[in-house]
Amino acid sequence: MGAVTRQATKPAQQPTTSETLQSANQRYLMASLERVRVALQRHAERRRAAMSVAGGEMDHAAAPPPATPKMPGAQPSALQRLCEIFGLSPFERDLLLVCAGIELDGEFATVCANAQDDSTRPWPTFALALAALDEPHWSALLPQAPLRRWRLVEMNPSSAITSAPLRIDEPVLHYLTGLESPDERLIGMLQPVEAPAELVPTHHRLAQRIAITWQRAESERPPLLQLCGDDAFGKRAIAATACGQLGMRLVALSGETLPSAPADLATLIRLCEREMLLTQSALLLDCGELDAAEHTRAAAITEICEEIRGPLVLATRDRRRLPHRATVMLDVERPTTDEQRSVWQRTLEEDVTTLNGHLDALVSQFTLGAVAIRSACAEARSMRATAPETPLDVALWEACREQARPALEALSQRIDPVAGWDDLLLPDAQQQTLREIAAHVRQRAVVYESWGFGTRGSRGLGISVLFSGASGTGKTLAAEVLAHTLHLDLYRIDLSSVVSKYIGETEKNLRRVFDAAEEGGAILLFDEADALFGKRSEVKDSHDRYANIEVSYLLQRMEAYRGLAILTTNLRSALDSAFLRRLRFIVPFPFPDASQRFEIWRRVFPPATPTEHLDLTQLARLNVSGGNIRNIALNAAFLAADSGEPVRMAHLLQASRSEYTKLEKPLTEAEIGGWI
Repeated sequence: MGAVTRQATKPAQQPTTSETLQSANQRYLMASLERVRVALQRHAERRRAAMSVAGGEMDHAAAPPPATPKMPGAQPSALQRLCEIFGLSPFERDLLLVCAGIELDGEFATVCANAQDDSTRPWPTFALALAALDEPHWSALLPQAPLRRWRLVEMNPSSAITSAPLRIDEPVLHYLTGLESPDERLIGMLQPVEAPAELVPTHHRLAQRIAITWQRAESERPPLLQLCGDDAFGKRAIAATACGQLGMRLVALSGETLPSAPADLATLIRLCEREMLLTQSALLLDCGELDAAEHTRAAAITEICEEIRGPLVLATRDRRRLPHRATVMLDVERPTTDEQRSVWQRTLEEDVTTLNGHLDALVSQFTLGAVAIRSACAEARSMRATAPETPLDVALWEACREQARPALEALSQRIDPVAGWDDLLLPDAQQQTLREIAAHVRQRAVVYESWGFGTRGSRGLGISVLFSGASGTGKTLAAEVLAHTLHLDLYRIDLSSVVSKYIGETEKNLRRVFDAAEEGGAILLFDEADALFGKRSEVKDSHDRYANIEVSYLLQRMEAYRGLAILTTNLRSALDSAFLRRLRFIVPFPFPDASQRFEIWRRVFPPATPTEHLDLTQLARLNVSGGNIRNIALNAAFLAADSGEPVRMAHLLQASRSEYTKLEKPLTEAEIGGWI
């Protein structure tokens, strides 16, 4: 047997409690191994005696096994805990010890070979255990018995059950020696989840409910807890806090990594449950972006929920029905406005006094959880460390905008807004409406929170806007102006890429967009809204029904979205009337008249662009939109640069011909007569 490490005897180096327990556990394990080794040696002696004395039995006085030492205090050894956890009989315990002895003591192989009277079989088998160990029973071989059910020992499936070599599973061996070593088959799948230092009050109450529910569970199979909602960090923090209150750990398993093969899934379930029992952990099964209707992984998730008997948390966006397991469903909402404000104040500490009221603007614009708030504060402080002249409120605002960008940029295109009000040429009525839209976004907190309009439900709180007009009339430019004015990110969502022919996929894509935007307060620009918001058709088949469901879903989501959602269309008459009624603003973008086109031409060339003898009145006769004017000016600039000349009317005439060809529109004499 391996030597036991002795504790130091110097008074100044008294062993710690953990060292005492580790040493005691090692002594207990080694004494237990010595006991089964003596049992194997006695069996070998009986075999030799039977062979040397026909019909008789020789009495050998083998040394008795050492007395099993006691653990300090009331602490059980790792072997005792394992036997209690898995309900091992004395025979199953000793068989496991024989397998452990092969790994821990080089002499055990020789003992096994001698006990089987075969030098070519230096390993334990069920046949050897049944013959040599006390209280043998055949049921220990059954697949549902603890040794095989919990994968405590491994055996070659191609060999006969009784003669197959047995080997202790490596994580179980480490557990017996008192060492913590994660199962390498679960590395990358099971992730430990640490409890946060504190939770906001609403989340703390949910953690207490989980702890109380599990405490009051009368069976070994507590109810499954479903944490529903889109706050992924919040759900993990709540579950980890509940486990901490009960003295348990929490490990998370992603539903997106589950194997599809039934045999692989069964193995994963058993290993996860064994890990939970050995480490006193609860499991959080994180469904992530998986919908309840997504059949690819739904069956695997259901099987895990039904099979694992220990404390289990299902982190899911939507509620899921489980046919055979008691379930408690809890909705996890994002922190309230007051809770977010408290987290900001605690995180910023004394810096909060320098914000001069800007904290309310942060809370009203960005819906962040505690983790995101702390990340934003850390990022803002880092920003100011490299640029000390940056005001704290500006740094915090930019850091908050950064929080949602990774999720949104995977779903849409971010537009860097640089245009201001002076770049936008619209009639006074449209200009006034756009300024009202900006006021609605800025004053959300005052109206919804302070004045109580938000206490009557989330319906109708979304600021949804429709920009209608021909292509090139300034719809996207107006969205840029609003984003630039409000200092918010602008994301263009192409509905043609969001809408899917697969049932349920469109709603999933839209939900991901809105959820990511909700956190960062971004402005969403849906181009070509008539692709989805066209007049709902009569339901003739399932495709019509699901198309109408998609429209209804987006209407509801827009009403609940507290940010600004802008939809554009070239043909307002093609839109569903029910959709139009739910919009807060409708802004028509008229085709520019001659005076507006004159103003657009006056501003279209940057100051650094060389021009010569341009007649803006003649240019304004071109019956095109502002977008086309910008295209003509840009193309003319390239033509002039290539010829080494300033931009002249000849270059603009050539560029106009190209633009009209693209538009499949004739360039009339009334438009270009007298240019050159």
